[in-house]
Amino acid sequence: MNAEIVGFMAGSMVALALLPQFIKSLKTKSTSDLSWGWMLISITGQVLWVVYGLLISSISLIVMSSITLAMALAVFYLKLRYK
Repeated sequence: MNAEIVGFMAGSMVALALLPQFIKSLKTKSTSDLSWGWMLISITGQVLWVVYGLLISSISLIVMSSITLAMALAVFYLKLRYK
């Protein structure tokens, strides 16, 4: 199996993992149960994964980490908005 395909599959699962939290936060207009520390570590980690993907020229890692980063930033925005 092609490694990039596995990368896209794994990245899809990681990106989708944030979707239920995003939807719940939108519906309840509450993010009080989300840790600032977790959010900052998660966002920093995703930025580093994008950089690493660029360094090793892995399209799946770059694309999927960028999507996950966008999802994490969306949840972060809701955390700022709904406190």
